Amino acid sequence: MLVDIHNHILPGLDDGAQSMEEAILLAANAVANGVTHIIATPHHLNGKYMNSSIVVKEAVASIFRELSNKNIPVKILPGQEIHLTPNILEDLDNNLLTLANSGKYILIELPYNHIPAQTLESFYQIQLKGYIPIIAHPERNSELRRNKQLLYEFVNKGALIQITASSLIGANGRSLKMYTKKLIKHNLVHFISSDAHHYVKRPFLLKKAYQYVEKKFSESHVTYFSENAKHVLFGTEFLPLPPVGFKKSRHL
Repeated sequence: MLVDIHNHILPGLDDGAQSMEEAILLAANAVANGVTHIIATPHHLNGKYMNSSIVVKEAVASIFRELSNKNIPVKILPGQEIHLTPNILEDLDNNLLTLANSGKYILIELPYNHIPAQTLESFYQIQLKGYIPIIAHPERNSELRRNKQLLYEFVNKGALIQITASSLIGANGRSLKMYTKKLIKHNLVHFISSDAHHYVKRPFLLKKAYQYVEKKFSESHVTYFSENAKHVLFGTEFLPLPPVGFKKSRHL
């Protein structure tokens, strides 16, 4: 079993697959990467896209029927990539989806150029409600790239981290590759996901990412990341590796 917890495969909902044909090709790309379960996470509340739980579930049912008809062996489950907003706590009780609709993990997208002042408090309140926040692709946030210790503080307070496969293997540039490697070394990565949008331009790439992790780190790292993703699928908790902070040095 190989689970991808972040992608944009549902057709026509956001900047991911634009048609059912594209979605089917993207699903075939996932299967080629060994993926057996896809938690679909269209953008939600980011100022451009609104994808309610009902819309997402209907889209999942539609693509699942198509995949079954074409005998493409991958299961699709509902989720959302939820932009962190001041009202996220109110929305949690109404129209937000946990990943795989399992009642435990929430995928949170931060702004790209800053960290909102209420972020740590929001994460705390989310956890008080019984959920676990997962920060999507922190390598895309300029403040977290400058201040890795801040990411450590988030993890130390209970948040989890998902990096993108393409960043780790260098498809998004050398600096993001080095950054994500350093996060892994400091036990600040819990999931590697595709963030796939298109079968050619932004495919799954999970196979290459896991091969890279095995080569540069260890097979146990591969097992750790893949097992963590299964916990998301089933809504079960796991014990993360203890995070390692960063010394105050310009070299770290």
